[in-house]
Amino acid sequence: MAESSTNEGASSSSTNNNTAVVAAADARYTFDEAKLDELRKSCPWKDDPRYFKGVAVSPSAVMKMMTHCHSGVEKGVKKGGNPIEVMGLLLGRPDPTTPQTLIVTDVFPLPIEGFETRVIADDSDVINHMIALGESLENTRKEKFMGWYHSHPFDVGLHSHCFLSQTDISTQLQWQRAEDPHGNPFLAIVVDPLRSLAKGVPELKAFRAYPPEYTNPTPNQCPNFEIIHEEQARLEQWGSCWSSYYELDVEYFMSGGARNVLSTLTQNFLWMRTLGSTPMCGTEEARERYPDRVGKAAERIRKYQPANGGGAGDVPSALMGGSRGGGGGRGGGVSSAGSTVPKSGGVGRDKSPNKPSSTTTPGGGKDDEDGGGELGKSCQAVIEIATEKLVGNIVQISKRELFSQQQQQP
Repeated sequence: MAESSTNEGASSSSTNNNTAVVAAADARYTFDEAKLDELRKSCPWKDDPRYFKGVAVSPSAVMKMMTHCHSGVEKGVKKGGNPIEVMGLLLGRPDPTTPQTLIVTDVFPLPIEGFETRVIADDSDVINHMIALGESLENTRKEKFMGWYHSHPFDVGLHSHCFLSQTDISTQLQWQRAEDPHGNPFLAIVVDPLRSLAKGVPELKAFRAYPPEYTNPTPNQCPNFEIIHEEQARLEQWGSCWSSYYELDVEYFMSGGARNVLSTLTQNFLWMRTLGSTPMCGTEEARERYPDRVGKAAERIRKYQPANGGGAGDVPSALMGGSRGGGGGRGGGVSSAGSTVPKSGGVGRDKSPNKPSSTTTPGGGKDDEDGGGELGKSCQAVIEIATEKLVGNIVQISKRELFSQQQQQP
């Protein structure tokens, strides 16, 4: 009886929690106009550069952003070149209920591709398009344009390519200076479409820029508030402007009705896709880019020349930490290697995080001594590919064992 009572209590608590989550999500779709106007007039974000802590994004906004960014990838690849960078505007508002949260309810793609995003502030055609779009929405929507998004379609690397370049910071600051004082705090979202395709989940991050006069009181603090002492690691992950902006937590909200529909689909249909697909080959894009990723990693390993002049045959000893010769890094091993963000050869090249001037010599050199050399980076790329493959194989074996046991049961 006691165990039954405990189970019923746990079930009741879980039900109450789910109800609270659904109610909170439904509340995102409505707002008190008077409270919102009061929040816009007070503008508490003007006195606190880190006032906003999080962003809530609707499912339709996420889907439209990802579709737009993926279309840029497909368009560029079909032309025989690199994926094209795209841009759009965010529609939403600050949340009066949770004032430190921005809500994104919808997005609208802009007719901008490639390098055009760099001259958005000076492009009269784009500005006119935005004005016309804004006027048309005034009659149908109560929200305002409160941010912009763009893609960083760079090759899949060790880290996400969601960061703000110097050009992005300049654009974001212009928007914040123009909109923030008038009760419309502006947001920047960066999407990594190639990593989204490879991982099977949306890869996006939200940012706000610091005012130019702001100085972070915590040295070496990155946009995600992590403290990284190595300058090279900061540059590779967050770009040369890593101290000029900060990251907001991203959450997704869904109405109770949409949640029920998705639950029904998951129970009745989507489980078949999970059991019938392989993560590594889930999309045509992933299948096409996988051999290219393997080839690039192999080529980087092949070019490495250890310090003892032993040639590529001594790479295993370098991977083991240099105990038998070779330049593995601080104490060797892959765990001490730095991170890297490979550049795509085309659109948005200047938006790849800047690298320090030191380079890796064929014999190891300075970068290998500080743990951030080419060998370490190549090894990290190999580890990521191998991990993806291993996870895919584990999933396939699990499926085989599951169905084999089902067939053997009388």
